[in-house]
Amino acid sequence: MISKSLYFSAVMALTCSLGFSQDKKQQDIKSIKSMCGCYEVKFNFTETFQYPKDSATYKPSETKHESALEWVELLEDTPNKIVMQHLLIVSDDMIIKHWRQDWLYENTDLYSFDKGTSWKYKKLDKKAVKGQWTQKVYQVDDSPRYEGSSTWVHVDGKDYWANVADAPLPRREQTKRNDYNVLKRRNIHEITATGWNHEQDNDKLIRDDSGKDVLLAQEKGFDVYTKVPDIKCIAGQKWWVANNVLWKNVRDKWQTLFDRHQDLNLEAKVDRKALYSLLFDLKPTATKAETDAIINKFVK
Repeated sequence: MISKSLYFSAVMALTCSLGFSQDKKQQDIKSIKSMCGCYEVKFNFTETFQYPKDSATYKPSETKHESALEWVELLEDTPNKIVMQHLLIVSDDMIIKHWRQDWLYENTDLYSFDKGTSWKYKKLDKKAVKGQWTQKVYQVDDSPRYEGSSTWVHVDGKDYWANVADAPLPRREQTKRNDYNVLKRRNIHEITATGWNHEQDNDKLIRDDSGKDVLLAQEKGFDVYTKVPDIKCIAGQKWWVANNVLWKNVRDKWQTLFDRHQDLNLEAKVDRKALYSLLFDLKPTATKAETDAIINKFVK
């Protein structure tokens, strides 16, 4: 028979454990949402090591240093899902819809990039993702890019999330490189006193049809997001107010495809046009039927 003292101790231990778990989750949410707002961004990439078969003819990517002003809009904010849309502000009259990041708590549905324009659906074990957040990163047209599940870490004054995930070539490489087809991204999102950093240590891989990878080169990425007053990004905020319905329709269509829980294979172009080009050409008043029809053309 269980004594009262033993029962009381067990209840207290469970209560403390649940309390710690909830406190930790709230810390995670605070860190994730702190990436929203107006930022001056420094994008830095350099190829660090090369392993080509023919080093005499190999041409590494040029080192890149670029700056931008970016607004990160909070689209959804629920206990288990946070959605943030990035907008590049080129000028008051030129706003570019950039990448999107969704954060899902203890998520078990993952789309892992294979190669080309294909993603493999994976069902994750509930125990394996306990306490973890999945970051789902999407292209400018809200098609998938890469996804990974890891635990946010808050220790010794550090505040970060780290993960490894396969991804397509970044846009900065797509028109310049055709000698590799997978970028294995080692991503670290770290919250800082002045904003946040996105650090990357990436492998440029050649993946064949059997799934075998050959390492071609490696690169370092270090993107620094420095928080500035939100008023500096007012043009991006106004643009989103005018365009958010269109892009919600696009997100909703993609979600119906993701909810099939099947491998996803897409066309790179239809009628010699990329998906983002067709969607970017639409007026904000375009209907859901129009956006659905465009996306359907790209799904094999």
